[in-house]
Amino acid sequence: MRRRNVAILFRLTPKEAQCLDEKVKRSGLSREAYLRRLIKGVVPRDAPPPDYYSMMKELYRAGSSLNQIVQKAHALKVLDVHRYERDMEEFRETVRKITEAVVLPGRIGEQKRGGG
Repeated sequence: MRRRNVAILFRLTPKEAQCLDEKVKRSGLSREAYLRRLIKGVVPRDAPPPDYYSMMKELYRAGSSLNQIVQKAHALKVLDVHRYERDMEEFRETVRKITEAVVLPGRIGEQKRGGG
């Protein structure tokens, strides 16, 4: 059985419809998915640029390589553990901020950070 069985029809002006269609297109979502998110109080972001996922893949690969180097250094007892933990936390925080800024939707009423 269909979970969404309540149909709602409402009318827009041509200008409103154009505005909605532009926002939907930029988000990469269907019109229905876009409106459902708005109803939940979430403003969908524009779809990330095409190279975003490849850049994130490279960042994760770099993080993995750093982790392997650190494991080797730790085994050889030539590791500054505190510095490593601080730097890795900074790396994770950078990845989190990039993801938040580019991919994660915002709540209705939130200010966009970084002037965007």
